[in-house]
Parts: sequence; structure tokens; C-alpha cells
Amino acid sequence: MSTPSAVANRYRLDDRLGAGGMSTVFLALDTVLERQVAVKLLAEHLAEDESFVARFRREALSAARLQHPNVVQVFDSGQDPDSSRHYIVMEFVNGPSCADLLRDQETLGVEHTTDIVRGACNGLDYAHRQGVVHRDVKPGNLLISSESGNLKLADFGIAKAAEQTRITQVGSVLGTAAYLSPEQARGEEAGPASDIYSLGVCAYQFLAGRLPHEYGSLTELALKQQSDQVRPITDYRSDVPPELDRAILVCLETDPAARYGSALELGEAMSAGLHGQVTQATQMLEQQAGTGSQTAATRALGTERAAPPTAAPPPRRAPAPAPSKSRRGLAVLLALLVIGAGVVAALLVLQSSPPEPVDVQTIDAQDFSEQIDGLRELIEQNTE
Repeated sequence: MSTPSAVANRYRLDDRLGAGGMSTVFLALDTVLERQVAVKLLAEHLAEDESFVARFRREALSAARLQHPNVVQVFDSGQDPDSSRHYIVMEFVNGPSCADLLRDQETLGVEHTTDIVRGACNGLDYAHRQGVVHRDVKPGNLLISSESGNLKLADFGIAKAAEQTRITQVGSVLGTAAYLSPEQARGEEAGPASDIYSLGVCAYQFLAGRLPHEYGSLTELALKQQSDQVRPITDYRSDVPPELDRAILVCLETDPAARYGSALELGEAMSAGLHGQVTQATQMLEQQAGTGSQTAATRALGTERAAPPTAAPPPRRAPAPAPSKSRRGLAVLLALLVIGAGVVAALLVLQSSPPEPVDVQTIDAQDFSEQIDGLRELIEQNTE
């Protein structure tokens, strides 16, 4: 079926803005209000999946309730009576996506990245408080208005509608897997912490020019998310403040509970990190995860900024704690069992060996009994 020239007898489709496995986006004219809009036409094969269509309608309604300066507004949705194509009418953002910027520049400036992430945090925090999770935060869904410079989050609800369909198992997920949180990769329900993880991946890529985990398959990515430690961004760029690096790394923790409790906390941490400060939330989460910085060059947000760090003497190793009496007794008991097992094994070998002359030292039963009594006494002394 060819693409219609108009939708719902109201939206005239003009230029194509982009296309993906699930939809095609057009610049269109709302002939009633005489304004430019963006119209997303869902792929024709999706209309065959009734469960998808039902989820899509529910999520489109949820997205339409979101009205925030950092969220792309959804104006209308439905099914075109002439072409039977399902559509969404959205606010048109005249400007590039962050995916466009990465293709042109490979990396973004430190301040520019901070501004983008803070804008996204504002939009996500608003949506989360409305009970809406984005589920598909990625550079292509972060739009920057050329007129105002504001960051706009696009495509709320589409990822939710696409969950549990056969379509995304081989299509869209492969393209956006790098931004999925570990819990999403495991097939678990996404929550606000999942969006924070995805936004952290975006921030990492904007600054480092690469993803936190390079992968060749979804299985490899899932394994790396669980086992590999993410390299600091400062390994790739010296102009990134370490404090900003730390804020981003907190977003990439495998455990959702180890990430920021809200998108606003992340936004505050990004602002603080840009100025060489660390928020209390970042410090607390680092301590819980055991990744806190040992340098004295950073202080919590709201405190005086520290002077450049001086060379510190190497930390002294604390003496290893002496084992408890119960553990010493257990160790001795294990030693006794090993010795006894060895003796029994030796006797069995002697009994089962062929009747050939073997030079074996005779075992004195009295000596062995005395050794057992000595070990028993040692156990009693260490378990009192």
C-alpha cells in the first residue's frame, strides 16, 4: 500500500523526516490550525497484531497527557479511515537529534552534554511523576530545538506498546540494545531507574565517543553489563571533570537500586560535576556500591571547593584481623579430618595391594592415638 498524501482528512503529509522498523515520520501541515506538525505512520504489518494496536492506543493516550517544555507534545492519534494506517500527530521540533550530532561530531562538548542531560532529566522526572516510563531513551529520541535550544524527549509510549511483540525481537531492539538497562535486557519490567540507566549511556557516549560496552550480540551485551566494569570517561578525554564522570558512572550500575533515586537527582549531580563538585546522593550511592573515590580533591555539593590535590602518602595496610576462636577450632577440626582420611586411605591401599613385598613403615597405633588426643586438646583450647 502506498503512503497516503493526507491523514484523517486534516494532516497533509509533506517531507519525510525519518524512518525505522516500526514507523515513518513525516513533516505535515495541520490544515485546521495551520501549523506544522510531525506525523508518525506505523508500519503496515503492525496493524496485523491486534494486541500491539491495543497497547499502542493505550500508550498514545498516556503520552498525550504529558505537557512539559522538555517533552514532545502528542496532539492526536488514531487510524486513518482511507488508508487504515495508524498514526500519531506530534509537536514538530525544528532541529537535530543527538544521533544527528554524534554522526557529525563523534563527541559533544562537556557543557553541551550537561545541558542536554539536565533537560532530559527534567522531562523524565515530570513523566515519572505522572506514572509514565519512557523505556526507549536514546540519542535519536533526544531532539534539540534550533529556535530555543531546549531539549525535547520524543517517542513516549512507543516502546511500551512494542514490548512482548515478535516485531522488536529481531528489529528495533537490535538497534537500540546498547541503551537498554540490564533489567530490560533480562525481560523485566522497566521503571524510572531504567530510563536513568539509558540516559547515562547517552551521556557516556556523548563525552567518550563510544558506548560503555562494545558488543556483537545481545547475549554478549547482557554478559558485559553483568560482569564488566565500565571504564571511566576520563580514560578517553582529559577535559571531562572526574566529578562529572562519577555522576554518569552511577547511572550505569547494574542494580537499579544503586542508581539515582530520581531523574532530578541525576540532573543535580550533572550540574555539580560540571563545576567539580559531588552531590551527597552521588557519594552515598558510591559508598553503597563500594566505588567511592578516595581522593580528597572533591567535596559534597554546597561545601567549599577543595584545593588541587597534593601527593598523598600510600595508605597503610591494616593488619589482618586474627581469626576468631571458633574459626581456629574449625580449621583444626578440618585438619584432623584430613589426617584421619589420609590414614584410612593408606590402610585401604595396603589391604587392597597385591601380596608383593612392599617397604612400608609400620604405623604405631599408640603414636597415632597420642596425636589424636593432642589435636582434640588443641580444639578444646581454641573453642572455649
